[in-house]
Amino acid sequence: MKVPPLSLYVHLPWCVQKCPYCDFNSHSAKGHAPTDRYVDALLADLDHEALRAGGREIETVFLGGGTPSLFAPPEICRLIEGIDARLRLAPGAEITMEANPGTVECGSPAGYRAAGINRVSIGAQSFDDNLLQRLGRIHSSEDIRSSVDGFVAAGFDTLNLDLMHGLPGQTAAMAVADVRAATELGAPHISWYQLTLEPNTVFHSRPPVGLPDEEAAWSIQEAGAMALAEAGFEQYEVSAWARPGHRCRHNLNYWQFGDYLAVGAGAHGKITTDGQVERYRKPANPAQYMQTMESGEEPLPADVPTDRELVFEFMLNALRLKGGFSLDGFVARTGLAVESIAGRLATLEAQGLIRRLDGGVRIVPSERGFELLHALQRRATRRLTLREPPLQIIDCGRLVPRCGRLLADGRRGVLHCCFRLVLHRPLRGGLGRRHPSRPGRPPGPQRWRRPRRGRATGSTAART
Repeated sequence: MKVPPLSLYVHLPWCVQKCPYCDFNSHSAKGHAPTDRYVDALLADLDHEALRAGGREIETVFLGGGTPSLFAPPEICRLIEGIDARLRLAPGAEITMEANPGTVECGSPAGYRAAGINRVSIGAQSFDDNLLQRLGRIHSSEDIRSSVDGFVAAGFDTLNLDLMHGLPGQTAAMAVADVRAATELGAPHISWYQLTLEPNTVFHSRPPVGLPDEEAAWSIQEAGAMALAEAGFEQYEVSAWARPGHRCRHNLNYWQFGDYLAVGAGAHGKITTDGQVERYRKPANPAQYMQTMESGEEPLPADVPTDRELVFEFMLNALRLKGGFSLDGFVARTGLAVESIAGRLATLEAQGLIRRLDGGVRIVPSERGFELLHALQRRATRRLTLREPPLQIIDCGRLVPRCGRLLADGRRGVLHCCFRLVLHRPLRGGLGRRHPSRPGRPPGPQRWRRPRRGRATGSTAART
């Protein structure tokens, strides 16, 4: 079994204040966060991760949170230097840092560039100041523009803007205005994802007034997608749009079932060793995490997914991508034979949800299959929002013609439909992650959220 590419996720858990929709492992920085002590803990954690890496090169690094831009450039520089001293960073490695417009003043964009960051992901969410206030954001639309201008002036030739849709009181025209504002700023990558009301958030317990209904949310999604396509962006993942040459390499590694090391409070990792996939996690509470690293305690034990879980996770990740996956890639990343999914693929192909390309060796979601994934996400999210009774039969044929029936458990997100042979175990919180690139809770057996992740998952997971 050939080892997959290796990435590194670093979780920086503090924010100025926690947003009411956020369910990631983030904590309000009351007073001054112990950033210097936390970097020390990360470096100690990296000593453990270097053993897991086994000399493999790190192709991408992602600093997620929380709000990493609360850490000053000297602290980020010390962290990047510590990573480089303990791990083998590949030449031209993509090193991304999340930044919120309201916190960039903690350090100059030029300082982050000098520290080694070469890609930023900016949490814009919207260019409508009223909507930003309703989302609990601490920045304005002008802050977004100033942040982008600052990073571009500092030499960042690639960056991402996060945009949310399906916001309280938002119309399709308002969402399109957000998309056009982002594209006019010159951002070559845009994460375009729907607001979801996740358990254990303020918005879940007290939903905001004026959320678009299902039909309005679909219209917003379609209008935004059209505006992105007209601006020259290509959708390559459920929530990710990019100009040529600007796809997020880190997130692609998640969706292609690559390996990733993880350091930081609540971070999760995946590593392939001797042909066996293992997943592991770090203590979620920042104080406990720092104490654990300072004491030299042994990391938490790793978990070995079953063959059935590997199939589930691989398919759910890979089919987020427009480009799908190759059968050889499935074998290489899971260690399982193609025969283990042959029956499932035949059923999905007969239902018109996947297509075979390149002589049958590449599997890609059909347009209808991709639409079904969006429909499932909206259905799962709506059920959590409205707190409908569990175990109701929903006919989603209206949204996706002839797609069959959806049986959903509103709390556990148990989904059965045309994907039933793939999605054969319960999902926690629904199909999607709010952010695709954030493996603080990755697209693995621990949690699956839309996207977001990430991040994401992941948040992705992640953000992108």
